[in-house]
Amino acid sequence: MAGELPEFYFRVRENGATVFRVDTENRQRRIDMSEIAVVNIKNGQIKPHGDHELTSDELEVIQDWADERLAVMATRDLDDIYRAIDYLNLTTHWAQTRADEEQLEDVTDGLLLAMHDLRSVLVRKKADRLLKDRE
Repeated sequence: MAGELPEFYFRVRENGATVFRVDTENRQRRIDMSEIAVVNIKNGQIKPHGDHELTSDELEVIQDWADERLAVMATRDLDDIYRAIDYLNLTTHWAQTRADEEQLEDVTDGLLLAMHDLRSVLVRKKADRLLKDRE
């Protein structure tokens, strides 16, 4: 292989990851991956797999990964919102310039409800922030 493999591999799941220890130091020179833990980034739990007892070094690596993963997910969430703004602008342009009556009929109610819901939440949150700033 071109480079050194990492000591741990994290198979990403919806709420975290399954953690494997990577081993290439065997007679067949194959890559062996042994499951050692499951990490849930939503609640911070790190559960050892089977009879494996996690070392302090393993816990530290897993916690560092979880912290980094949370930061990546937060960045992606914000990026998704900026994309949503772009999609709203593109949708406005499409509705104004290219959409025919049938297409508009198909999407208007869903878009209006979604935009009304979003507007209600944003207005309420903005009012909460303004009231909090006055305190």
